[in-house]
Amino acid sequence: MAKIVVLGAGIAGHTAAAFLKKKLGKKHQVIVVSPSEYYQWIPSNIWVGVGKMTIDQVRFKLKPVYDRWKIDYKQAKAVSIHPDGDNNGAKPFVTIEYTGSSRTGESEKVEYDYLVNATGPKLNFDATEGLGPKKFTHSVCSCDHAIETWKALQTCMERMKKGEKLRFLIGTGHAAATCQGAAFEYALNVAHTLRKAGMQDKAEITWISNEYEIGDFGMGGAFIERGGYVTPTKVFSESIFAEYGIKWIKRAGVNKIENGIAHYETLDGEYHTAAFDFAMLIPAFAGAGMKAFDKNDNDITSTLFAPSGFMKVDADYTAKPFEEWSVNDWPSTYQNPVFRNIFAPGIAFAPPHQISKPMKSPNGTLITPAPPRTGMPSGVTGKVVALNIVDQIKNGTTDFKHKASMGKMGAACVVSAGYGLVKGNAATMTVFPIVPDWEKFPEWGRDISYTVGEAGLAGHWIKIFLHYMFIHKAKGYPFWWLIPE
Repeated sequence: MAKIVVLGAGIAGHTAAAFLKKKLGKKHQVIVVSPSEYYQWIPSNIWVGVGKMTIDQVRFKLKPVYDRWKIDYKQAKAVSIHPDGDNNGAKPFVTIEYTGSSRTGESEKVEYDYLVNATGPKLNFDATEGLGPKKFTHSVCSCDHAIETWKALQTCMERMKKGEKLRFLIGTGHAAATCQGAAFEYALNVAHTLRKAGMQDKAEITWISNEYEIGDFGMGGAFIERGGYVTPTKVFSESIFAEYGIKWIKRAGVNKIENGIAHYETLDGEYHTAAFDFAMLIPAFAGAGMKAFDKNDNDITSTLFAPSGFMKVDADYTAKPFEEWSVNDWPSTYQNPVFRNIFAPGIAFAPPHQISKPMKSPNGTLITPAPPRTGMPSGVTGKVVALNIVDQIKNGTTDFKHKASMGKMGAACVVSAGYGLVKGNAATMTVFPIVPDWEKFPEWGRDISYTVGEAGLAGHWIKIFLHYMFIHKAKGYPFWWLIPE
């Protein structure tokens, strides 16, 4: 019997665990370790943050689902990986620390034959002084954060009803942050909410981002075909902001937050401040912070993990100028090159390089979005890892046939621009591939026939449909496996 341990129950980990158990059945054991008792559909947190969905519409408890699937579930945090076991004869194992129930704080060694590291990111609020829900800014990175953000927004709206004019600052809270898409959606939804309440004249909304151009989204931007014309996402995004009355500050690395004041450095090396009454700023992401040790307890963390804390996989991490990187440097199986029974799908893997060109200020500050790996790529890579492990267990094959390079993978994104069945709005965009392939597509970097964008009410209906479809899939309801990632 093989034992597969999955660390994390987000999109990548939950998808991997579901397919592992479906394909392997009762003969093999699947264990999921997650510090939260909930699965949450993170893309819909922006709606929680404007009061259009409740917290329980975007999350559900994991244990009932895993009990039904016959998956062993441990509500715990992974602390360290021991890929060689120990000198007492133990197999490879992970050390976990329980975070729920009567076992909180208790440690345990969990042995494995295969390990899937799908821990996702650490929300590194501490990388920016004063950033985060416990300090001076808000977040929609988790449903708990989002509900508190909605409460704060309601307080602002009460003040605006009394005649106050307030300043809203939304965007990225670190010079190397990613996930601009979530902040972009939230800015548009705040503008839509205030407009519906008749308060747009009492609000000054400003977007602040480390992007070189608005619409970069950490993937170097894109050229999209729209209405028969090829348009850069810069124009696409700026036109939507202009329609919603949102100002913007770009090429900005936020480096400190005080009460009501954001300090930032621009790419030209100048330092500025932006005053706010309400701020929702996305933090930098880092790896989960696990350590790794050999059987003699020597620290081998650098063998498994990059300095960022994300896990090394089958990518080319050779240091070279940005212009020399190739789309072929990106991983396709997410297998660690040293310990071949360890995999890291989703956000947990270390990207080989930036997708957006690295840009530094004269002061040496890197002000560039990190590569995105959320949503669709996380689900696809989680499934691919699961299917390859299944093939290895059942057939003994080490030549994996299931691959999912972001340089050969397309992605669809639906950006909410306001909730409402009749007056809702969303921008839909597809890109192929996610990582530009300038050798195959020398003019645009991507296949322009599959890189398109439109905005309108239909896109909003699609996003609502996708929300319920993916919740259906995650809960393992009938025919869940037929729903694509």
